[in-house]
Amino acid sequence: MSRPPHYDLHQHDRKVTMGFVVDLAEAQDPLVLAIDVGSTAARGGLYDARGRPVAGARHKVPHAFTTAADGTAVIDPALVLDEVEQIIERVARPRLAGRIAGVALDTFASSLIAADAAGNALTPCYTYADSRCAPQATALRAELDEAEVQQRTGARLHTSYLPARLRWLRETQPELVARVASWLSLGEYLLWQLTGERAVGTSTAAWSGLLDRRTGDWDPTMLEVAGISPDQLAPVHHPDQPVRAPSERWPALAEASWFPVVADGYAANIGSGATDARTVVASFATSGAVRVRVPADIAELPSGLWCYRVDAGHALLGGALNDVGRAVSWLETTLQLDGVDLDDLLATEPDPATPMVLPFLSGERSTGWAAGARAVFDGVGAATTPAALARGLLEGVALSYRRVVAELSRGAGGPDRILASGRMSQQLPNLQQLLADVTGAPVTPVTIKRSTLHGTALLALDTVAPDVPRTPPTTGEDYRPVTERAAYYAERAERFEELYSAVVASR
Repeated sequence: MSRPPHYDLHQHDRKVTMGFVVDLAEAQDPLVLAIDVGSTAARGGLYDARGRPVAGARHKVPHAFTTAADGTAVIDPALVLDEVEQIIERVARPRLAGRIAGVALDTFASSLIAADAAGNALTPCYTYADSRCAPQATALRAELDEAEVQQRTGARLHTSYLPARLRWLRETQPELVARVASWLSLGEYLLWQLTGERAVGTSTAAWSGLLDRRTGDWDPTMLEVAGISPDQLAPVHHPDQPVRAPSERWPALAEASWFPVVADGYAANIGSGATDARTVVASFATSGAVRVRVPADIAELPSGLWCYRVDAGHALLGGALNDVGRAVSWLETTLQLDGVDLDDLLATEPDPATPMVLPFLSGERSTGWAAGARAVFDGVGAATTPAALARGLLEGVALSYRRVVAELSRGAGGPDRILASGRMSQQLPNLQQLLADVTGAPVTPVTIKRSTLHGTALLALDTVAPDVPRTPPTTGEDYRPVTERAAYYAERAERFEELYSAVVASR
């Protein structure tokens, strides 16, 4: 059954999560230091051999992308390096010497830094949200068979991926490109600066759009298209292939193995407890995603999705949304909501007068991959209130999730359940009820904090403590679809597609 509108999920979560955290004195060795570099902050913490976060052993440093109207979305890699060093200083105290067996890192996926031969950055870090290479993405679609590229690499020809971004740099900054010794993801840059070692995790390499998803090797055709050579890229390492880099700077890490960077989406799935092909994770953060772990040899990909190789035998199939938490922030800063609580608004019954919204504030990724798409509000009249606009935008976000779930059902079969994770699922818990109503599938809240960080730790623990049983992540009571709302959301889904076809797909 569905939750009553004012179910106190936050209080419930506090009770459930408390048993998941362990005091340092009770933590089972070996420990892992996990670090997550997300879109809004870098954070890190210790995890014991059972995968439990160690109480008090964590630190967070907020940051933000530098953005501009021309599509710029970058961050200073030196700033992020300083943040990570702060985390290590605060968390990896000298008294932990001999207890920490691994350092594991994840970052937001699809990032790019040009570096010299010593690994020093020559450019800012270009993030997945930087859309200035849109003309190059369009040109690549005219030159290449995009469907064939997607089947081979698991990625579309889009501004989020590196082939278009590298061509943009080559065309707009040829003198810079001539000086580049290495092209790095943000995580590779951090690993190189901290340890002197070069390695890129399989999932991070796959998120670049330059990896053959079937072989796990760099794709020669896409390297040629991007105008780079294999020796400018790091060796690809699976999650169980760390590097050894004894640390004199941090005695607590003297014996630790350093693991190659993994993409945050893969870490979030693992940290939420989704390791099979029937459990889907819906991530609600600044951006959003729907992902499922599948065998690496999946034959045919649905056109609206990506498929990233993540280790020797598995891939992650799914789709991404640019605007989830970003959409909520836009609502709160742009509309005069006059004290309207967005979560309470989501708990109200659907209203057919709600505007239909295509929620593409910063472009679309899955399922249409229209990088230049922008938000559209339809059915707005003189009587439309800010609350109705907000409800329409959030329904549009949920309908975007539905589109990805529908594509997943074609590629991997319908999900048995959806696990919901990410800060927005906890900030606005009724988003999960909306997702259940829109998709028709039960949604289970993952109530642990920092599921991405948890997953990064678990991947390292599989190597440094393979025989220790893990403590499963805590979950809350299911949100179940309300049968009476099914017809309403089916009609809204049809209207969404009609509006999309008329406004976005026709461009």
